Amino acid sequence: MHPTKRVPLYEKERIDDLLTHDLKIIQSDEVFCFSMDAVLLARFASVPKRGRVMDLCTGNGAIPLIMSTRSREAVFEGLEIQQRLYDMAHRNVLLNGLEERICMHHGDVKQAVERFGSGQYDLITCNPPYMPAASGEINRRDHFAIARHEILLTLEDVIRVSSRLAKNGGKVALVHRATRLVDIITLMRQYQIEPKRMRLVYPRRDAEPNMVLIEGIRGGRPELRIQPPLIVYERGEEYCEELYQIYYGKRDSLA
Repeated sequence: MHPTKRVPLYEKERIDDLLTHDLKIIQSDEVFCFSMDAVLLARFASVPKRGRVMDLCTGNGAIPLIMSTRSREAVFEGLEIQQRLYDMAHRNVLLNGLEERICMHHGDVKQAVERFGSGQYDLITCNPPYMPAASGEINRRDHFAIARHEILLTLEDVIRVSSRLAKNGGKVALVHRATRLVDIITLMRQYQIEPKRMRLVYPRRDAEPNMVLIEGIRGGRPELRIQPPLIVYERGEEYCEELYQIYYGKRDSLA
């Protein structure tokens, strides 16, 4: 790991600890900060030993930063449509001295195939907007609204583009709301991504799952393996041991 570098911080920004491999991340409460979803996806996805990885809707770049700790030879890219978040992601790469291994791009996911080419990536990851544009109360701040609601990008857009960007045999990994699982699997198969591995995330043992981690293979054969459930809170507000190990870098993968 390279030492952190001095980068500019703008008004109402701060530097937080990613709690693994001495990584730092610039964040602001004025925009959508990374959450547990991003950490879980970065640990769940099958990061290749070498090759190219693209994170769509990368936000401030948390997922590529964390995934970079899981492979020394793979190269990572992130694509973000919001200028402010892209700028934070780019500075986060510089902050951690990872510019030789991670590259951030500013642009629209829907134009990614024309920009980067078909079949170029070994792994595509995405923590997309969860809520359909017409559902729920839409946050009045654009940064939050775009991150949470399918205003600029739908689930189908994400899966269609991911299928085009991935190599045949390449992988696509998503984190999403468990209530969208049927939509996810239906769309994956529609766009030739065969779901291969899935894990449901439960806030507590007596609750319904609220998140799903799912990974498919472009052109893969049918066979879905469902991994043991991940229970976030074991006692009160205390994280389960597995999640504690993931957050603090004591465990590399959720596989």
